[in-house]
Amino acid sequence: MAKAVCGRFAPTPSGRMHLGNVFCALLAWLSAKKQGGTITLRIEDLDKPRCPAGSDMLLEDDLHWLGLEWDTGGSAGGKDAPYYQSRRFDIYAAYFAQLQKLGLTYPCFCNRAELHAAQAPHLSDGRILYAGTCRHLTAEQTAAKARTKDPAQRLRLPDTAVSFIDGHYGPYTQNLAAECGDIILRRSDGVYAYQLAVVVDDALMGITEIVRGCDLLSSTPQQLYLYQLLGFSPPAFIHVPLLMAADGRRLSKRNRDLDLGFLRQHFVSPQPLIGLLAFLAGLLPAPEPVSAKELLPLFNWQKVPHNNIIVSEKLLNLFKL
Repeated sequence: MAKAVCGRFAPTPSGRMHLGNVFCALLAWLSAKKQGGTITLRIEDLDKPRCPAGSDMLLEDDLHWLGLEWDTGGSAGGKDAPYYQSRRFDIYAAYFAQLQKLGLTYPCFCNRAELHAAQAPHLSDGRILYAGTCRHLTAEQTAAKARTKDPAQRLRLPDTAVSFIDGHYGPYTQNLAAECGDIILRRSDGVYAYQLAVVVDDALMGITEIVRGCDLLSSTPQQLYLYQLLGFSPPAFIHVPLLMAADGRRLSKRNRDLDLGFLRQHFVSPQPLIGLLAFLAGLLPAPEPVSAKELLPLFNWQKVPHNNIIVSEKLLNLFKL
């Protein structure tokens, strides 16, 4: 018997959602609901100082306004609801301990300047490949460094190729050692890293389908390796194109690119905004007001473009934005 589809939307409440966040949330919602599945909302607030108080409530209000209702998660369960990553550190600690017992972790004392040094290997997309500086420290060297600095903890990644088939972009392969380098599992301040937290959360929450931006495509093999080490069954991954500004820059919360605060001032109802996103996703021949539910009969992954999408001035002028 086929497992019921459970998708998710897992935003970081570091600022108001922008148009690109909503685009991804809409596609995740449509994909799960088209299959008769459910959606889980998880607040990824691992780095609490970056998450202003009340931003999670704004996020939930924006999703309600858009008609992208979720089935589990969010703040509905009260202060003990298990859908805030900041409340799940004990869970991450238990799985981190499993990896430690396997001898797969090691302390890393490198500072930011060392990680970004000119001699550090850089990949074609600009990411820095960790050079393994602390991988071979002796016990004596580790003890000496630990007297003056708290280390981060890294996972040893093997010289192994991991392959998977993305639901939108097709086959993808990454050599973990050559194209990723040992990843951080826990920061020096004790905060668990995204890679570990997201794998543990998606597995324990029964997520079967992950829809997210294609900028995270290259992190998937690392996460699949973690699924394997921790004994979890991985979900299906579907990556989607990013919305880009007219100058080719990716929309971001940092720049407040068409965030929901601005958009809700210009759209009396969510239907024109949903229609604009549906047009960008290839689901409508032209922008027109429509609800998320009305898009369900039209949704098909084959219609969604593969290239990143420019949100042009001409397009925005249609809505006088």
